[in-house]
Amino acid sequence: MSQENSSILRKGFCIYINTFCQGPVPVVSESDDNGDDKYVVFESEVDAQREIVDYAITRLQQFLDGERDFDDAIEVEEYVLR
Repeated sequence: MSQENSSILRKGFCIYINTFCQGPVPVVSESDDNGDDKYVVFESEVDAQREIVDYAITRLQQFLDGERDFDDAIEVEEYVLR
């Protein structure tokens, strides 16, 4: 690994879901300046958990607004790994 690549590695927590074919897959990403998606690394487990809760609240509001089914709105598949 080059010096440049090692400087961008970060330790922290990511949010994952389990997929049938690929197993655990990170799900929260952001686009960098080049338009490439990079996975978000949270500094603490609580920060990652709060992101999951924020998304769950969004799904629940979509259910209340008639935009999402109940079962889909209440199911939380995301989890946090170091």
